[in-house]
Amino acid sequence: MSESAAPTAQEAPMGAVSDLVTIAEGFALPAPVAAVEPLGRGNVNDTYLVSLRGEDQPRFVLQRLNTRVFRRPELVMGNISAVVRHVERRLAEEPPQPGRLPWRVPQVVPARGGSTPWLVRGEAFWRTLSFIEDSRSHETITDLEHAREIGYGLGRFHSLISDLPASELADTLEGFHITPGYLAEYRRVLAESTVSPSAETEHCLAFVQQRQDLASVLEQARTAGRLQLRPIHGDPKINNLLMASGSVIGDGEGRGSQTGCGQAIALVDLDTVKPGLVHYDIGDCLRSACNRLGEETRDWPEVQFDLELAEALLEGYLGQARAFLTPDDFAHIPEAIRLIPFELGLRFLTDHLAGNVYFKVSHPGHNLERALVQFQLTRSIEAQLPAIRAIVERLRATEVAP
Repeated sequence: MSESAAPTAQEAPMGAVSDLVTIAEGFALPAPVAAVEPLGRGNVNDTYLVSLRGEDQPRFVLQRLNTRVFRRPELVMGNISAVVRHVERRLAEEPPQPGRLPWRVPQVVPARGGSTPWLVRGEAFWRTLSFIEDSRSHETITDLEHAREIGYGLGRFHSLISDLPASELADTLEGFHITPGYLAEYRRVLAESTVSPSAETEHCLAFVQQRQDLASVLEQARTAGRLQLRPIHGDPKINNLLMASGSVIGDGEGRGSQTGCGQAIALVDLDTVKPGLVHYDIGDCLRSACNRLGEETRDWPEVQFDLELAEALLEGYLGQARAFLTPDDFAHIPEAIRLIPFELGLRFLTDHLAGNVYFKVSHPGHNLERALVQFQLTRSIEAQLPAIRAIVERLRATEVAP
């Protein structure tokens, strides 16, 4: 989910389909628009799949950016363009990886007859990207091989952008993933909230009170110079990693086996690309991947952090990313795995107390339910921290196959 540093109101949905077709045709597409349909379940932006007239035409993704979240959308597009150019250059310079399908990156489509890759209609900011065909995403992990592929995908992306100077990217979401800032916002909202208390709310309030010191663990390490800012994705939950439909993992010599999940071939939803700590991405990916019940489950007491999935995902990740990680980076991976679900739970709880002014909700209490899920996941991680540290240490000492 694309997120911001403080809760902000979600814009209203767009109107008629005919309006969407007109907007889509404002971009330099290779054929007239045949249809525009809703795509995905994003919590912030409005996203649509654009189909064109004629046989064998590519499809595109039309999005309206929530400018109350992304207050400088032109900087968002600048970051995306910089990352796309850098990744394409790296891919052109690298030899193919044996047994792997090519890594793909969404292309930015310019406005028709304009000099910018976006359109402004009224107060709405629109952009169009190429759609990654023959791919699919998942809301939950299917098996251990899928977890390795998710880890591979995040590691591949981090590796490809690891030599892009963070200074070349704008900080489009100031305070994003700065947990002490979220804690301060939570305290402010709590003092002003008029939401009626419940047993679940009191449970969450007590959970946060007991873990306030956890909020500063990564930022203190960054301030001390132990962790460094790098380009990050910012939102690498598993449904942003695209898997090739029915792909085969081979050995580079024509042999291979069909996988249930397919190979990871792209990481999409680049709105949150910016300078940050790779630990934000690692923690968020594991948070998303290692809860088999998913982040929208209502059965929150049964939520568990799956250690087997975590180990497989980290194996896949380090097979691509270990070359640029420092000893301090490794040392803070377990703390990041614990921190990020706590942070997200804190944000959901804050939005619940504020009256649901940021995250999209489908029913009363939705954000409170989401907070309960993330806090239960945090509790499960805490119970397994010694095992998580042992896994990270073993993988650090072991050459992981790419």
